[in-house]
Amino acid sequence: MAGAPWTLGQTVLGAFAARLRQVVLATALVAVLGPAMARAEVTDVVVTIKPIHSLVAQVMQGVGVPVLLVDGAASPHSFSLRPSQVRAINRAGVFIRVSERLEPFTGKIVRSLPDDVQLVTLADMPGVRLLSRREDGSFDDHVHVAGDSHDAVKDSHLWLDPDNAKVIGNYVAGVLSARYPQHAERFKANAERLRGEIDALTSELEAVTQPLRDRPFVVFHDAYQYFDARFRLDAVGSITVSPEVQPSAKRLTELRRKIRSLKAVCVFAEPFFQPALVAAVIEDTDARAGTLDPEGLSLEPGPRLYFQLMRNLAASLKSCLTPAT
Repeated sequence: MAGAPWTLGQTVLGAFAARLRQVVLATALVAVLGPAMARAEVTDVVVTIKPIHSLVAQVMQGVGVPVLLVDGAASPHSFSLRPSQVRAINRAGVFIRVSERLEPFTGKIVRSLPDDVQLVTLADMPGVRLLSRREDGSFDDHVHVAGDSHDAVKDSHLWLDPDNAKVIGNYVAGVLSARYPQHAERFKANAERLRGEIDALTSELEAVTQPLRDRPFVVFHDAYQYFDARFRLDAVGSITVSPEVQPSAKRLTELRRKIRSLKAVCVFAEPFFQPALVAAVIEDTDARAGTLDPEGLSLEPGPRLYFQLMRNLAASLKSCLTPAT
């Protein structure tokens, strides 16, 4: 019996030590995994295309990573949803698209979304600057129309105006703050940082594009008027109204005539879209060929894609439009 108190003490101390090890281990795991767990908390934001995904990812940094639907070299104009993507949209907290015109694959699914999925259509945002869509591929005497007119069909490539990109960041931050109020301060701070970075980017792009004004050029399809209008560039036409529509032989002949009469400096293709068409258009003219990528088809998705996309557009324009020395 003399050894019983010692045995009891050993038991108590052993249990205490075991419990202490559990607490220390749990604390260590929280320290290691806590930031990752916080970042992964918001994982049900689904975005259609790369440029918008990039801006949303900027707003969500430190909280979560949005899901991207149109990845790789796929075009939103002809994209089809996979069953797994349909399930992801139906389970989403927030589903963000630009417009049904730009992303026709969203039309059917948004009409049957569950009530708890919040749809965000950026073309309907308050404060966004919209331009009328040009229907015929010829930009002569075209007037850019901004505002709320319901008579004109709007151009959906709205992210190519940096001012619209700032509106997107602010608006998405507000939507996500209402949906995930515990992260509202982070979303707000990220949107403010994004505005500052876009302002710096705009100044950089203005310096690059300013010498290119009054240098006429032709694009593959009419996706660039927001960029052209913001930086006062001189796009004079497009090869095709839509990248899925093959231009006729008559259209190509008209374009060659226009390129010669306006002394167009460049004709721009797009990644993965029939570069042979551009070669045919510039045949028997003095125009050079270049490539522009308005949707980031050739870029890896991520928070910095938007900045890379915009810089690439400016660099490609400069490379082709700058006079030879």
